[in-house]
Order: sequence, then structure tokens, then C-alpha cells
Amino acid sequence: MSELTASLKLAFLGTGSMNGAILRGILASGHDPKLVTATIRSRNREQELEQLGINVVVVGEDLDANARVAAEADVVFLGVKPVGITELCTAIAAQLQPSTVIVSVAAAITLESMAARLPVDQPLVRAMPNTPLQVGAGVVGLSPVAGMDPAQLDQVAELFSGSGDVHVIDESQQDALSAISGSGPAYAFYLAEAMAKAGVAMGLEEQLAISLARATVAGAGKMLAEPDADPSALRKSVTSPKGTTERAIATFDEHGVPATIEAGARAAAARAAQLSAELG
Repeated sequence: MSELTASLKLAFLGTGSMNGAILRGILASGHDPKLVTATIRSRNREQELEQLGINVVVVGEDLDANARVAAEADVVFLGVKPVGITELCTAIAAQLQPSTVIVSVAAAITLESMAARLPVDQPLVRAMPNTPLQVGAGVVGLSPVAGMDPAQLDQVAELFSGSGDVHVIDESQQDALSAISGSGPAYAFYLAEAMAKAGVAMGLEEQLAISLARATVAGAGKMLAEPDADPSALRKSVTSPKGTTERAIATFDEHGVPATIEAGARAAAARAAQLSAELG
């Protein structure tokens, strides 16, 4: 992490599973925990977060806490539920410094919706992380508001880079990214679940089938994580001509598995667009 980024004061408004994963990734990258403040609704997680060395403020006991914490930060991560994002923007707007960067990790809430509640020209980034961020193997899509200083966007990307791959994309691509990487972990888990069920159907003991499926999907994921790994090339390397794997892949194609996956991804993207319209 660069010296400039490492010196930033960070605020996490709402510290649920996703914002918590981002926080831990940033700390693991070497950021000074004394420069981090997190707000929580109740004292349930106070001790857990304080053990990280960060400052913790309980919002339920201090209604102005979010605005006060945001006023002192260089970068503010909004981590409340999507339905509460625009209200939170309104609550902190008057206290923000002009240079403070707002980063939302809430699905479906557009830059336009947030910008309408924030001061004019406030630096703003919409982020779409996925759950493997929790184990340092995530994917994050970042979409900045028009006219944002590229140097500030680079700092946000650097903060996220400790938890996974970072991609800067146009906001119009957010729904597609969400359908692939945002929902994608569930597709992998679904595959492992289906593999385990197939093993049981063919006579394997259930726990053995689950163990085989889990380890196989995880191992394949590690191979895919290698630099320049090509999914198609890796598949072909396992698929011997006229062998058992070739027969399985051919059967998948006959049953329309690729088309089904595309249809599912399109349905996820359509639902994301619908949620944006409803919540915006």
C-alpha cells in the first residue's frame, strides 16, 4: 500500500458482513487501525471490532455519530442495507469535506440516486464486491461518478486490492458484473451441491460425496486463480478425446447447460436493474 493511501482516515458506516470483510482486507494490507473508525447499531459486535484496534462508535446510542465520523474521514464506506443508503447520504451530507470520497457497497443504488443527496461534486464511487472478499479472494467492480479525480479513484482501488481483484467499469456494466461475479459464488456453490447429490445418487456416502465435491471445486478454483489461467484451456486439458470427461461435457452441452447459465445470469442482471428502479 502506498504511503499516501496508508495515511488516509477511513470511516465504515455500518459494519455488516461485507463492510466488515472490506475492513479486514484493508487492515491485512497494513493500514493503521488507529486511522479507522466503524459505526455499529448496537454493542453486539463492539468487542469483536475493538480487538482489531479500530475505533468503534455505537450509532444506537448516538444519533449524530455517522455524520460526525464521516466529517473526520478521507474515505467513507457506506455499508448499510440498500434501502437505507440514500437516507444515510442525506444524514451525513452537511458534515462532509469537499474532498471526502464516498464509497457505497450497496447493490442496486445508483450513483445518480446517491449524488442527489450529497453535496454537488462530492467524490463518489459505487462498488460491487462479492463474498469471497471475506477470504481475500474477491472481485470488486468500481464505478466512479463523472469528473472524479483519477488519483482518488486509484486510492479507492488500492484500498480494495488487499481483498481481491479490482476492476474499474462504467456504471452501465454494474448489473452484468453483479450477475457474473456478485452472484457467481452462489453458482459455484450450486455446482458443488449438484455434484454431491449426483455422487449420492450413484451410491457414495453423503458426507464423502460432499467432501469430494467441495475439494474438487475449491481445487479447480485455485487453478483458475493462477496468472493468465484460461478456463477453456484448463477444461480441455482434463478432457481426453473419447474419455469419460468428454462424455460428461457433451451431455452437459446436450442438456443446454451453457445456455441455462447465460439465462440465469441475464435474469440476475434484470433483477438488479429492477431493484435499482425500485430503490432509486
